[in-house]
Amino acid sequence: MSAQFIDGKQVSASVIAAVTEASALLEAKTGIRPGLAVVIVGNDPASHAYVSSKSKMAERCGFNSIQHSLPEDTSQEQLEKLVTELNADPSVDGILVQLPLPSSLDPDAVIHLISPEKDVDGLNVVNAGKIATGDLVTGLVSCTPAGAMLLINRVHGHDLSGLRAVVIGRSNLFGKPMGLLLLAANATVTMAHSKTKDLVAVCRDADILVAAVGRPKMVKSTWIKPGATVIDVGINRMPIADGENQKTRLVGDVDYAEAVEIAGAITPVPGGVGPMTIAMLMANTTIAAYRAHGLVAPLNFRP
Repeated sequence: MSAQFIDGKQVSASVIAAVTEASALLEAKTGIRPGLAVVIVGNDPASHAYVSSKSKMAERCGFNSIQHSLPEDTSQEQLEKLVTELNADPSVDGILVQLPLPSSLDPDAVIHLISPEKDVDGLNVVNAGKIATGDLVTGLVSCTPAGAMLLINRVHGHDLSGLRAVVIGRSNLFGKPMGLLLLAANATVTMAHSKTKDLVAVCRDADILVAAVGRPKMVKSTWIKPGATVIDVGINRMPIADGENQKTRLVGDVDYAEAVEIAGAITPVPGGVGPMTIAMLMANTTIAAYRAHGLVAPLNFRP
């Protein structure tokens, strides 16, 4: 029996619909749209594609979308000066600096310079600290973990009491905040990583298995407890044979073809967690805009 298909496109569409409505309501109340400023440095094609999709979605949601495209040789001082100006700009509610930055720049210094109230990526230490202390209300929650939690909520509800969750990967961007969100929902959480002994056995004990390691098809069916919910955060490009042409296709960290026969519910790649990330970015921007006007955003899908 095949697993339940967790449709990230469908869930993200419901988030975007709610955000668009909330954005219009804010404009009706204040005369001002939510403002999202996206900063990109350099010429990386993938980064430009991501930024383009974020800017288009912001416009679709009724936001004031601002893009700053800086050259590859931008200095740390120049980038930080721009972020400082955006912090002080009342028309900007959310600031997103597209990662990765060129190797000559220090991303941590830039991220921590962003005002926590405008940190719609949820990566500033203040927002990370709020998640760590169980405060999911007053800060801004990191977008990809927040989106993954919404997908888990669709399967299990908001109370994960009695369920064992395993997160493979301990990055600051995803693994750590994901573990903390699961913990806040009362799951019993194990953080697994490259140094974990008998990783397969650890994963096979999970009712909820979240894979975020960046290794294509690493998680096999033998890693999965029958009936478990599998959330695949990996986005990997694998070459495929197409005559003389060299093409690639997107695959996750989970071997989907195997896992779908064992899991109870599973996210696909693409079309699972990916669409949720941009949807939660729009949600965070709306929340930040409402807070800037002393209001509470009418959004009820927080993790």
